[in-house]
Amino acid sequence: MEDIHIQETKDIFSRPKVDFEIATGKCSISGESFLEETSKFYGPLLTWIKNYPKYGVSIDFTFSLTYFNTNTSKWILMILVELKRLENLGLSVVVNWFYHEDDLDMKDDISDYMADTGLNINLIPMKD
Repeated sequence: MEDIHIQETKDIFSRPKVDFEIATGKCSISGESFLEETSKFYGPLLTWIKNYPKYGVSIDFTFSLTYFNTNTSKWILMILVELKRLENLGLSVVVNWFYHEDDLDMKDDISDYMADTGLNINLIPMKD
């Protein structure tokens, strides 16, 4: 298993920046996620998370997404469900989500994710 580093792109479809590091357990997804084929992008990320317990005992996951489409939302939920599974296995899991403080829809989405997964997510408001 290797680290994952993907640069953000903005075009007709936007791809978020991704940094997953095995040695530190620090993972982040940031930017905008408006993808046509979300499974091709998020599938390998989910597989990486599923395999992570072989390499580490804690994971520190940060989301800083300013926008994501419905298909991405489904994959985010799957990632969060997997993080909750890892937590239930005994891994230390911390999830931080940075959002613009005036983006109430994003805050509602994050609250829904917490309710759906039972995972604690630290909501961290950012000022514009």
